[in-house]
Amino acid sequence: MKVRDIEFGLSYSDVLLIPRRSSIDSRKVVDTNTTIANGIDLHVPLISANMDTVTEAAMAIAMAREGGLGVIHRFMTIEGQTAEVQKVKRSEAYIIENPYRITKDVTVGEARNLMEREAVSGLLVVDGSNKLLGILSDRDIRFAKNEKAPVSKAMTPRSKLTVGKPEISIDEAIETVDRHKLEKLPLVDRNNVVHGLITSKDLYRRRMSGRSAMDRKGHLLVGAAIGVKGDFIQRAVSLSDAGTDIIVLDIAHGHADSVISAIRKVKKELPDMPLVAGNVATAQAVGDLAGAGADSVKVGIGPGAACTTRRVTGAGMPQLTAVIDCSEAAKEYGVSTIADGGMKESGDITKALAAGADAIMSGSLFAGTDESPGFFVRRNGTKYKAYRGMSSFGANISRKKLDNAVVDPQDAFDIVPEGVESSVPYKGSMKEVVYQLMGGVRSGMSYCGASNLAQLRKDAKFIRLTHSAAVESYEKLPQY
Repeated sequence: MKVRDIEFGLSYSDVLLIPRRSSIDSRKVVDTNTTIANGIDLHVPLISANMDTVTEAAMAIAMAREGGLGVIHRFMTIEGQTAEVQKVKRSEAYIIENPYRITKDVTVGEARNLMEREAVSGLLVVDGSNKLLGILSDRDIRFAKNEKAPVSKAMTPRSKLTVGKPEISIDEAIETVDRHKLEKLPLVDRNNVVHGLITSKDLYRRRMSGRSAMDRKGHLLVGAAIGVKGDFIQRAVSLSDAGTDIIVLDIAHGHADSVISAIRKVKKELPDMPLVAGNVATAQAVGDLAGAGADSVKVGIGPGAACTTRRVTGAGMPQLTAVIDCSEAAKEYGVSTIADGGMKESGDITKALAAGADAIMSGSLFAGTDESPGFFVRRNGTKYKAYRGMSSFGANISRKKLDNAVVDPQDAFDIVPEGVESSVPYKGSMKEVVYQLMGGVRSGMSYCGASNLAQLRKDAKFIRLTHSAAVESYEKLPQY
């Protein structure tokens, strides 16, 4: 190999977007809608990473409500991950198609435990034929003293309930709930068989929050991750049955025969399920994964804040160059790209989108929020939350425990970590984080004269920075 054969690559900090004439009066009018795959339409191009210190149900719910997407990590049992997906799908909907139900002989204590475990405020009481007998709300048993009493003694009976038809429209539901001042509207057919449930809370959220990322039935969108070994097909099927909208087949080096084989197996089992695969860094990799059946390709080898792949292995690709090359290839194959990692500020997100990505994925930007998993700790008066890469030592041990139940001490010597474990300062609510990030992105788009992402990708131009220009752009101001 000769020096002239070595390719040249750029990262986000090596460039700026060139400002141009703009007709945009306000960043509020900038359209950030994007499509990741068939049926996966986002109002903001943000995806929270499938990391165990970033995304479980609470994060996915918060992301979807702000118009983005959360991907539930896979470092738990199939049952646990499936339950997290179900929490998201049940959290908000026009119609809850499979509401929690109990029989009349269930005790008050059992009903209370179910409400607390599933975070719901009411249960439908049915008979053995799924016919509605009544509703039990948390108010009915709030001060109950006899935990062993049957719920039939505390519920509101069917004769006193207002119900709706299974085919009720959202406008009809709003009118009915408002007229009768209802919290819950059971949906039953002419034989009194339960077909669903509508809550006033969900109707209000749907009416007031037009930016939420939802499926066609009004449920919040959610993604879930799988691997390429062991029970990954069983996991994928379980997640599909739970209602996940998109599956992310995710390993550190996505341009591998094992990934291509896994894509084909998942698509054979679940042909209609949108599938993201990665991570990769080259145009050839995009072509191979798309050819195997991937609907979207995740781009990024080693740029993440908690990733040490480049230092440990010497392998990787500067992220801006990777996104440009992969996005150009993705257009030819009719798939989308997700830029994963390497973004420290909102300006980096704008650059990734301008480089061709349809959306970005990040862990560090969303870690340390109220909705990220884990506990807060205080150090010298400052709140922190744990954050770790999924190839870190601790994550590797957790994965081995999940797979084998028992970890041999010798296993520790066989692990070569490609990630770090750390903590990040408390950032507040996800809503505020998304608001700040997207405010910066919309401003960046307006500087480029782009009113939507397609125009940004088409018209944006980069300028490469010298060392002095980089210092001028990114040097922190002194603190006084």
